[in-house]
Amino acid sequence: MFPIRDHNPSTRTPFVTYALLGANVTIWVWSVIAAQNDVALSQLYYDFALIPARVTGGEGWGGFVTSMFLHGGILHLAGNMLFLFIFGDNMEDRMGHLPYALFYLACGIAAGFAQVASEPFSAVPTIGASGAIAGVMGGYLLLFPKARVDVFLFFIVFFRIIPIPAWITLALWFLVQLWGGFGSNEGVAYWAHNGGFIAGVLLTVPLWITLGGPRFWQKTHGHPDNPPAHYRTSTIPKVSRRR
Repeated sequence: MFPIRDHNPSTRTPFVTYALLGANVTIWVWSVIAAQNDVALSQLYYDFALIPARVTGGEGWGGFVTSMFLHGGILHLAGNMLFLFIFGDNMEDRMGHLPYALFYLACGIAAGFAQVASEPFSAVPTIGASGAIAGVMGGYLLLFPKARVDVFLFFIVFFRIIPIPAWITLALWFLVQLWGGFGSNEGVAYWAHNGGFIAGVLLTVPLWITLGGPRFWQKTHGHPDNPPAHYRTSTIPKVSRRR
């Protein structure tokens, strides 16, 4: 089950979200050009990734920020940017440009601290924007729990695009991250995801209270207060089985 779009695009241009998308793509292209061999790649990660063992040793603190803009491959980048594109615009619209930018960075830093706390002596570099984006998703869950999100549902040979409430999509995603955090986590910084998501919820609480708390949900019915987008219904052609 993979989210592909929401039904309430922002009415204002999400300049910060677009800037983050552009920065992540540009830095990924630069990293591919700069790291043409294993030695160069190892040096790039040493200088800019978040390495828990370096942090607990008293160095490498800049990695809490710089690691957010590094990605391990095109699929890693594309997945993160898709989630940011879906959920970031409404959060920026509600928060405002500068507060949203600070919120994004704070969630990413909190995600880094969660990952370091989970593996304080690990020498494995941690990279990716997913911790910060998890924070955006956590804030979205609090502000817009009933917003409709189209997900691509795939199960063996069955696949379809269906709209479901955001709280189902995001709650299931968070449960998967918790499961991964307490299980095998080879290659995935699950605790960065968990830490970023929780930080996003907590950092959004003051705004939610200012907007009226439960009365804000009653007013908006849990949706972004933007005109809904209209998408064509997805249909999958039937294919007859030949004998």
